[in-house]
Amino acid sequence: MKQTVIVILSWNGKKLLEQFLPVLTACTPPEEADIVVADNGSTDDSLSFLEKHYPAIRVQRLERNYGFAEGYNRALAGLQYKYAVLLNSDVAVTENWFRSAIDYLEANGDVCALQPKILSYHHPSAFEYAGASGGFLDKHGYPFCRGRILNTIETDTGQYDTVQQVFWASGACLFIRLDDFREAGGFDSGFFAHQEEIDLCWRLNARGKKIVCLPQSCIYHVGAATLKKADPHKTYLNFRNNLLMLYKNLPGAYYRKVMLARFFWDYLSAFHFLLKGQLANAAAIPKARRDFILLKPEYKAERDRNLQLAAGGLPPAIYPESIIRQYYFKNKKKYQDLNNQS
Repeated sequence: MKQTVIVILSWNGKKLLEQFLPVLTACTPPEEADIVVADNGSTDDSLSFLEKHYPAIRVQRLERNYGFAEGYNRALAGLQYKYAVLLNSDVAVTENWFRSAIDYLEANGDVCALQPKILSYHHPSAFEYAGASGGFLDKHGYPFCRGRILNTIETDTGQYDTVQQVFWASGACLFIRLDDFREAGGFDSGFFAHQEEIDLCWRLNARGKKIVCLPQSCIYHVGAATLKKADPHKTYLNFRNNLLMLYKNLPGAYYRKVMLARFFWDYLSAFHFLLKGQLANAAAIPKARRDFILLKPEYKAERDRNLQLAAGGLPPAIYPESIIRQYYFKNKKKYQDLNNQS
């Protein structure tokens, strides 16, 4: 029996499937992994395309668009494999992407999840925004990566080609042990999309699991294929979900301190959007904060459970400084320039 399943969550993605499935099938040993396309209620001709051109690929039909988080929860629910690979439909894999990652997981039983090095499909010499060479959080909960801090994206010169324990692995291409995914509760379906993988990785970290970036596995990601980077709804989801993640996972003393800082930094971000004339993005941030406050009571039980299961304190991979302060006030715009990071 094959021990790995590759699951692609697709929504109206016929063009992406047509473009990237040939590379995936060519670079993935069929005797070692099954490929499943979970269709998130598409209204294009994705299903007929798959039926005609890829009859060997299993299709799971979800009755509506559940978003990234719940879509993957449903797609993975009944699958019986040791490993799952969550793969975006806009990813071009490379020859050794699969074998190197599975070999690493097999040899390192203490690692529950990993991501490849993620480069830009349109600019192949540069890292890709959503994951680069492994993700981290700063002390206020803002995410950044080896190879990408805020909007500064580095050229890949091999500077981050070492295996690195990270705080979060990108959902664009996430190798994970299915038992660990399920024991941690899977993705938070309330997030719909954005930062659900960081939230999941926080729970894994807090419970003593290891997550790594393995640059020997490499993929190319288009990125922003569903929501563009400057989309106000994406801004809203990122800020709301990030605040929910902090509430769900931060111990009380840390949480109160962080939320005071976040009030300042979040509204500074809104003001920054205003200065750029992006009024809808600016308005998305206070709306995200208001909705976060309304949703907090629904997450009280989950917060209590997460804190009970956590090893205590903050996970070790959290960067102990403000990434915004480092970036704007100390001109540290590359991962290798940051203090206390290897």
